[in-house]
Amino acid sequence: MTDTRRWVWVGGALLCAALLYWLHPILSPFLVGILLAYLADPLVDRLERAGLSRTWGVVVVFALFTLLLTVLLLVLVPMLAKQLVRLYELAPQMLDWLQHVALPWVQARLGLADGFWKFDKIKAAISEHMGQTTDIVGIILSQATASGLALIGWLANLVLIPVVSFYLLRDWDLMMAKIRSLLPRQREERAVALAGECHEVLGAFVRGQLLVMLALGIIYASGLMLVGLELGLLIGLLAGLAAIVPYMGFIIGISAAMIAGLFQFGGAPYPLLGIAAVFMVGQALEGMVLTPLLVGDRIGLHPVAVIFAILAGGEMFGFTGVLLALPVAAVIMVLLRHVHDLYKESDIYAGEIDPDL
Repeated sequence: MTDTRRWVWVGGALLCAALLYWLHPILSPFLVGILLAYLADPLVDRLERAGLSRTWGVVVVFALFTLLLTVLLLVLVPMLAKQLVRLYELAPQMLDWLQHVALPWVQARLGLADGFWKFDKIKAAISEHMGQTTDIVGIILSQATASGLALIGWLANLVLIPVVSFYLLRDWDLMMAKIRSLLPRQREERAVALAGECHEVLGAFVRGQLLVMLALGIIYASGLMLVGLELGLLIGLLAGLAAIVPYMGFIIGISAAMIAGLFQFGGAPYPLLGIAAVFMVGQALEGMVLTPLLVGDRIGLHPVAVIFAILAGGEMFGFTGVLLALPVAAVIMVLLRHVHDLYKESDIYAGEIDPDL
């Protein structure tokens, strides 16, 4: 590559970064639409192979998604709302239990000094904050309606997401073919290979890991509700969401469930053993069934890379950066793998010395 071409590529990359920075406030619905189209494309391809046209395949997928969303809104959302209200009601009692039962027990076992926790100040601050948020829905609505233009923009983005997803999904294969036709002929094979590797990495994580998270959320929530934990649905779904990073969902879920179980059941051993069994079974199913079946042996993103990418993207570009974090991390991971291979094949790694030097 000549210096002129190199500077052209550098300038193009800087221009793209500048456009991303300037336009990131309006990119969220488009990025969500691209993500939904990317996730649904394999299902539409299967419907096409079954004999449906591309447009009718997209319509069927959207109908299934709408049905699923309706069921969630009618069944799951009211149940979660009840548990959130219940958590709000139990919060003062849980603070009292934590102050008078749990922390004194820990303090006695560890030999800590009296007043080590300074819990009275923490409780006063939390109680004061909770006292100011008695009408949670009212506060959210007042903030949302503080600016009529902001509310209209939010609603417009919400409506824009399915529209963007529909047209992108309908023309997905056509767009991919046009992008491939624009690649430099001498670099097409290498570029397609790199894109395929990025797709493999990103698909393994996005499609596979999201399905694993959904399955774990259902397993944890169902198990905890069967055990009789009042906040079982809420904790189970939170543990499923936290499973975006391996083992994080298990750690967060079993910790929260055990604390809630100790508060609800006291020292009764059987409910606590039931809670532990739920998470042990879920973890075993994830390792032996869910991950091999849904993710397979494809190379996904390392947990540390996932955490860093999400935090860095959110810090730099907000919600837009969070949406872009994983695709960018997948591309960087593939490129670094090729750089590593080139380094291992280079004279620098082999220790050969250029005689002209």
